[in-house]
Amino acid sequence: MAKTVVLAYSGGLDTSVALKWLQVEKGYEVIACSVDVGQQEDLEEVRARALATGAKIAEVVEVQEEFANDFIGRAIRAGALYENRYPLVSSLSRPIISKHLVEVARRYGADAVAHGCTGKGNDQVRFEVAIRTLAPDLEVLAPVREWGFAREDTIDYGLAHGVQVNANRANPYSIDQNLWGRAIECGEMEDPWNSPPSDIYAYTLPHGSVPESVVIGFQEGVPVSLDGEELPLHLLIARLNAIAGSYGIGRIDMVENRRVGIKSREVYEAPAATVLLEAHRQLEDITLERELAHTKIELSLQWATLVYDGLWYSPLRMALDAFMEEASCVVTGEVRVRFSPNGFVVDGRRSPLSLYDYELATYARADTFNHLDAEGFVKIFGLGLETWSKRQGRVQP
Repeated sequence: MAKTVVLAYSGGLDTSVALKWLQVEKGYEVIACSVDVGQQEDLEEVRARALATGAKIAEVVEVQEEFANDFIGRAIRAGALYENRYPLVSSLSRPIISKHLVEVARRYGADAVAHGCTGKGNDQVRFEVAIRTLAPDLEVLAPVREWGFAREDTIDYGLAHGVQVNANRANPYSIDQNLWGRAIECGEMEDPWNSPPSDIYAYTLPHGSVPESVVIGFQEGVPVSLDGEELPLHLLIARLNAIAGSYGIGRIDMVENRRVGIKSREVYEAPAATVLLEAHRQLEDITLERELAHTKIELSLQWATLVYDGLWYSPLRMALDAFMEEASCVVTGEVRVRFSPNGFVVDGRRSPLSLYDYELATYARADTFNHLDAEGFVKIFGLGLETWSKRQGRVQP
């Protein structure tokens, strides 16, 4: 009796060829599972493509709301930017996709789970570590890693076996997208000197010309409203993607350090992520106490690196989330963001829990700060250096 494998199926080149390869070369019965994380594709068409390619069963699982609330919301609270630039577009979707792959595998009694990741990328780590943590008994298959094709060979294999794919030698790009953003790689962008081709963009197509502003409301670190209208997080992100993207906001072109030790040139589009993470940071500026704010900056980088590396289902991520939840309990208020072509600024922030005290901060007559107190404070603060200078005196310019 043939074994059954659940394949994470996007409908793109690698997973379409992987579906056929698992049947032809390995003799598996394949269940294709497409997880809707807001990738703006017709997933019924993707499902039909899987069946046409030979899948025994093709399932579409809708998880946009869960993805936003349980994964993106945590990233916003954490202020997560890998290497201070990348908002974890693909990194955040892999653990939720893995979770639902395991659930489908359990439902059908499958023997294995498969993904379409290469042996050079981060996603193989994210999928496999997550799946093995959630279901240590399931075998995990990586067809793309096993077959070792160059991208051109993958295209040729697909064509030879009647696989309908969008990629070809003239369009070699690898694209992953979801509610939180879009990642594009391969082709001429593999040379970091080359400018990204103008036709790769979809989320950031500038046509906004009149400056526009929006007010984003936060409740305990999570966005809850736009211009006073309360919205579920997944709908708020989608609307802000459209607004910010219309000004060309959210393009990120970077060379990042992959977990496998390779530097990789990646281009991202993340309009809502770019705006929300900055708005959240600026609301923290008026609501977090100084030492807490400084510690959170350090732990935000650790949280982002942990998730980038595929360790979502880990005790450290859960422990760091406990810190982020506690730190976020006061991050409630509103931030005003003003857009202009290819940019935005935060030009207002307010909170009922703000630590900003006008009477302490002002230099006007309303000033209540006792300036005479500063003399003793400054003397004591610098006393150690003053003593060192007198006794050891090795100050250099």
